Amino acid sequence: MTSVEQSPTSFGEVRPPTRMTARQRLVLCLLLSASFTLAVDFSILNVALPQIGANVGFSLENLQWIATAFALCAAGFTLLFGRFADLFGRRRVFIAGMVLLGVASIVGGLAVSPEMLIVARVAQGLATAAVTPAALSLLTTSFPEGPKRDKALGLNGALMAAGFTTGAILGGVLTDLLSWRWAFFINVPVAVVVVALAPALLSENRPSERPKLDVPGALAVTLGLLAIVYGLTEAGAKSWSAPGAVTGLVVGVLLLVAFWMIERRVAAPLVPVTILKRRSVGWGNIAGLLAFVTETSLVFLLTLYLQKVLGYSPLAAGLSFAVLGTGTVIGGVVGPKIIGSVGSKNAVVGGFLVQAAATVSLVLLEPSTSSMALLLVATFVGGVANLVVIVGFMVTATSGLPDNEQGLATGLATMSQQIGITMGIPIMSAIATARVHALGGENAQTVLSGVTTAIFVNAAICVVMALLIAVFLQPKRLEQPQAA
Repeated sequence: MTSVEQSPTSFGEVRPPTRMTARQRLVLCLLLSASFTLAVDFSILNVALPQIGANVGFSLENLQWIATAFALCAAGFTLLFGRFADLFGRRRVFIAGMVLLGVASIVGGLAVSPEMLIVARVAQGLATAAVTPAALSLLTTSFPEGPKRDKALGLNGALMAAGFTTGAILGGVLTDLLSWRWAFFINVPVAVVVVALAPALLSENRPSERPKLDVPGALAVTLGLLAIVYGLTEAGAKSWSAPGAVTGLVVGVLLLVAFWMIERRVAAPLVPVTILKRRSVGWGNIAGLLAFVTETSLVFLLTLYLQKVLGYSPLAAGLSFAVLGTGTVIGGVVGPKIIGSVGSKNAVVGGFLVQAAATVSLVLLEPSTSSMALLLVATFVGGVANLVVIVGFMVTATSGLPDNEQGLATGLATMSQQIGITMGIPIMSAIATARVHALGGENAQTVLSGVTTAIFVNAAICVVMALLIAVFLQPKRLEQPQAA
């Protein structure tokens, strides 16, 4: 075997690159369409919240529940549904989730009361929790470990990240030109097409004998994640000392400790402790969680800067992130190539360091539009680097595992992603708000100081994470072939 046309795997082995078949391309398009649509749903309603509240009858203090109800279910049930996909069939869970998404979107678009809208958002969150890990595990089992899987994960990461930015822009455009209801209705044709094509394109993969479901573990981890997401949301909306925030976080931690103890003793655990002890799974997911914490919270901080310091409208602020969206797409495309050249560990470390450099440059932002050039360049570079990290995290956290554990691995990866999205904004909001209060109250100068303080912390997290991955994520040792 020659050294030509070979590339290192995630941890250093050599493998030959291969091209996707026509069927694999169709499978990839189908799964990416579903994943992109769900990513858009995370942010598509944010710009329209005031108008939705006025039309449907939400009070100002309850308006946050339109977003919170979705985030709670999307994050809280992800690990459970990821395991369901392993046990009962990934294609089955994927199709059921897309059907639920279509029905929920119709209900949301037709909502005439707060209760009706919240039910729709809960159902959309549950659909996201079911479809996202199922789609990711279908992707990892449809493509063998190697260049094809890396490329598929790169495109998936690019579209997922771009979906958050696209959602903010699309929500503003639909609300201004048509109605906020179209932010729901737009999901319906996608769901119909995906459900129609999935049975023919996707292969079912489930065990011949159905194992028992770890009900105590499922209850503990689901309720624990729900409590933590609720606590984080309350912290972001009110303060870290708010009763709801403290209670939610404490209860959540206790339930997750109980979950760990259950998993060590139960005969058929929801999450085998052995998989959590794998460095690739553990450190890969930590890297992914913090990649989403830093980038999504940076978007929030820059939104404050654009609107409260520069005076941009919500739509203009959303459009300013188009360059960031472009960077994430490019990062998803080049990420697999970088991983193929240097390995996933080095890609993650390098990506975090480049992201840190781009982020820390934003502390130079000034209260004038002359800083827009800096913002656009820094967010573009940071977006590329962040997606390299995300692709590296996905490859690392799902490599070296058998197919019957891919649903669990992708469920963990998806959970890390969604918890990271939820954690970032409350953490950075608390840092920025504390700085604003320390300077005597809110005005353009104090908001700018609060934003740049939080941006510096954001960059520091990237540097610390790069160092931790460099030290603790060791490449696996390859077995040496025996002599003939």
